[in-house]
Order: sequence, then C-alpha cells, then structure tokens
Amino acid sequence: MNFAPAELKLSDELQTARALLMIRPAAFGVNTQTAGSNAYQQATVRDPTAISRQALAETEQAASRLVAAGAELILLDDTAMPAKPDAVFPNNWVSFHGDGRVIIYPLHAANRRLERRPELISALVNDHGYAISEYLDLSQLETRALALEGTGSLIFDRPRHLAFAAISSRTHPQAIAEFSRQAGYTIISFHTRDRGQPVYHTNVMLALGTRFAVICDQVIADADERSTVLGSLDASGRELIFIGRQQMSDFAANLLEISTPNGPVIALSARALSALDPAQRRRLEAHGQLVAPAIDAIESGGGSLRCMLAEIFLPRVSSGPG
Repeated sequence: MNFAPAELKLSDELQTARALLMIRPAAFGVNTQTAGSNAYQQATVRDPTAISRQALAETEQAASRLVAAGAELILLDDTAMPAKPDAVFPNNWVSFHGDGRVIIYPLHAANRRLERRPELISALVNDHGYAISEYLDLSQLETRALALEGTGSLIFDRPRHLAFAAISSRTHPQAIAEFSRQAGYTIISFHTRDRGQPVYHTNVMLALGTRFAVICDQVIADADERSTVLGSLDASGRELIFIGRQQMSDFAANLLEISTPNGPVIALSARALSALDPAQRRRLEAHGQLVAPAIDAIESGGGSLRCMLAEIFLPRVSSGPG
C-alpha cells in the first residue's frame, strides 16, 4: 500500500500497554494444520501429554516472572475440549484498543478458530472492569480464505496509527486492506523470504517499542520495500536494533515492551535473549528491564513469548476484583 510520511499525524495513543492477557494451555502441542506455513515448528517424538504439561508449567512461570517485574496480568484458562494446540497464543485472534474497540481476526487454520471464546472477553468486562465500546469482527473473511492473525500479522505503531504487515498465508493482502478500511490504520505491507518461504508472522521479524525497534531486515525480499520499512522506522525516531536470520529463528525479535509502575519491561524468551550479542543486549537493556523466562516446549510449537501476550489497552470503568 502507498505510504506518505507527511500524511501521518501523531495521536495520544500509547505504544505500550499496562495490562496483558495470557491463556493457560490445556492441550498444547505441535499443530499439524499450521506446520506447512510455520518453518519454526519442531517435530517431536516426545509424549504429547508431557509436552502439554511442560507448556502449562512454562506459562505459569512466565506469568509469575512478568508479575514479579510489575506487569499487570490476567491469566485465564483454556478448555480441554475441543483440543486447541495453539490456545497459548491469544494475540492472533483478538486485540484490545484504547478507544474501547475489540477486533476479532480471521485465522488461517480451522482448528485455531476454536480459540475464539467470547467468555474470555466477557471476563475482562465482568471480572476486571474493562469497558468495550465496539466490536470489529473480521472473522467472516475466513469464508474467503483471507487470514489476518492479529498482532502476529500486524505490528502497530500506535501513536502514528500505522501498522507493518509481512505478506504470507497468515497475512493476506485483501484482509490487510479490509482491516485498514474498517480500523482506519495506514499499512506498510511488504514481502519476506526465509527458509524458502515467507516469514509466517510479522512479529517474528519485527518488534516496536516506544523508542526502539528490533528488525531482521535481511528477510525483506524487495529492496524498495526494505527501504520503505526502514525509512518509516527511522522517521519514527526509534533506535533500530538489527538482528540476523539465525537470531530471528531464535525469536530474538519476538518481544514486547510493557508499561509497569517500575518502568518499562521488555518480555522475551531465554532463547531469544541468549541469541543476542552483548552489544545488542546492552542496547535493548537501555530501553527497559529484560524479563526472559525459558519456554522451550512452547517455542517448539513455533511461537515465543510475544505471541503469548495479548495487550489490553481498553479503558477501565472500575478496578474490578482482579
């Protein structure tokens, strides 16, 4: 889509959220329906029950680490049936916005569509005092095989009302255009290539904080598109932290800045942190406290810590019991 930097106007929308939604997985496992488009999934011969239990323990530990660092976190439960192997990744089906909008997204795999449970959203309202002004439901795009998987597909520059999107089977151009039309976001879309196929989610190769961006620009296939992406990031005033392909494969860009009373926290996995060289780590640490739990079983499913975190920007009408 066309992009003109002069047309962007800063809003008062915050880049980082104070509250997060996480899901305790009940049946985590390698998802055969998504394996074809996700080169980061790892085949395993381990007992599926053992992997599921490890993923649950990793989720609990990650949540505890984030809470200890000052994050406000709502941890809700997956249901055992029907089995939802990727339920631990709620950011792909829903996003919560500061104007009270809830956006529901179309998912590529049929078994992932089971993750959309209205009662989870109701819990935010009824149990935690959040207010919803509008639902924007894009899930009907699935009938036309048009996927757009939430903040996996869309990396929001919230103050500029802009989103970056890497085209793939999970991030369809027509779905991007429909999102742009209905949500009012300017989009910068581009093509990637890694391991012989598109990078399955944009948040594997790009992360935006308030004052920094982590990017693997090597996977942006077209030079003009690469220039557009980097030019926009540079125009935002963010410090650019470049990573390589192997670091991307270790989820070094799959991270999230979180606002806490103790200052900014940057959540990433232990594997991602170990993939950074000392200079990259120092540059990232300058922007916030690094919290890096080990989530090896979850990462075998092809996603990392950022994918586990759905940011809650909704206005709150009361403190709620949570």
